[in-house]
Amino acid sequence: MAGAPRLTESAGAVFAVLAQAGTATRPQLASLARLSKPTVSSAVAELEGVQLAAHSGTSSGTTGRSAAVYRLGPAAGAVLAVDLGPALTRVRGCALDGTLLAEATGPREEAVDVVRDALSALPPDAPLRTIVVAVGDVTAPQRMRPATAKAGPLFDAVTVALPPGVPVHLENNVNCAALAELHEGAARGRHTFGYLRIGVGIGLGIVVGGHVLAGANGAAGELARLPYPWDDDQEPRHEALEEYIGSRSLLRRAAEDWPASDGVCPRTAERLFALAAQGSATARTVVARHAVDVGRLAAAVTAVLDPGLLVLGGSTGAYPQLLPGVRAELERLSWPTEVVSSQVGDLGTVVGAARLAVARGVQTVTQAARTKD
Repeated sequence: MAGAPRLTESAGAVFAVLAQAGTATRPQLASLARLSKPTVSSAVAELEGVQLAAHSGTSSGTTGRSAAVYRLGPAAGAVLAVDLGPALTRVRGCALDGTLLAEATGPREEAVDVVRDALSALPPDAPLRTIVVAVGDVTAPQRMRPATAKAGPLFDAVTVALPPGVPVHLENNVNCAALAELHEGAARGRHTFGYLRIGVGIGLGIVVGGHVLAGANGAAGELARLPYPWDDDQEPRHEALEEYIGSRSLLRRAAEDWPASDGVCPRTAERLFALAAQGSATARTVVARHAVDVGRLAAAVTAVLDPGLLVLGGSTGAYPQLLPGVRAELERLSWPTEVVSSQVGDLGTVVGAARLAVARGVQTVTQAARTKD
């Protein structure tokens, strides 16, 4: 990885706002960075000198005068976001203004090849600034690898394929998806909400004041750890709630209830929900029961957080067919809370991870700025 050049403080500030804006004139940069026009002119010249900014044409104003437009230069570099999902690995490479440069998708067991494919598609001269890897596990700033065996071996294999010297950051996959919903999905314009993911596993992304709540151990929202069941005759088991409400149990219950007269029992959640949409009474009954279960989990979340909005996502949670039942059960058990389906879908984790990677990449370039100009 090419090291970021040492910048003056004003040049670092101008670089940061240019990365966020994508393109801008010097007057626009002065306004965004809250710096004087002469200071911005000097900063832009500095950035151009080290190829962190480049001229991108001209813009005509209302007075008829034209102004130079700037964008990030070739030395600004790129970042990589990796989503190590339960079935698929998704990778995105982006410029520091968020522009998509490369992407690749493949089976989880081919994660290393998927990462290499995305890396090879990046501009060869663009320095790689940072890499964010999203995993279905507890993460925290002090952790260098996933907390459990769920994602550890695959994470280790992927990191071996990454370029040496590039900072690698672990992030929780549900928290990444919550960020995607905040900025590009169903929670745009909302500063406090919960993103409830229901799929093979379960999880909650908690956004308060526009920021994801990670918790003291990086484990906020780990719903699988809620004690379950609560019963006089049964002891709560480790991650028993996830086992009960996850998609594998959903399909198992469907198999138990499926009459031979209805034909072959669906083996995937996608097929189950498709049959329900087509009018299968048995499929509708299974889906309705699942909606009640998700609604009860939503009620537990609401009782603790009072988020005002819950976004349902995940391989089963995102189906709009769940909404009526979830809303009804939540209303029965708790106070009014808006419930909507995810708008970013399966791409949520990699989209959120890419946003985090871009922010960290910009920080990598600007953090070496001098404290004084």
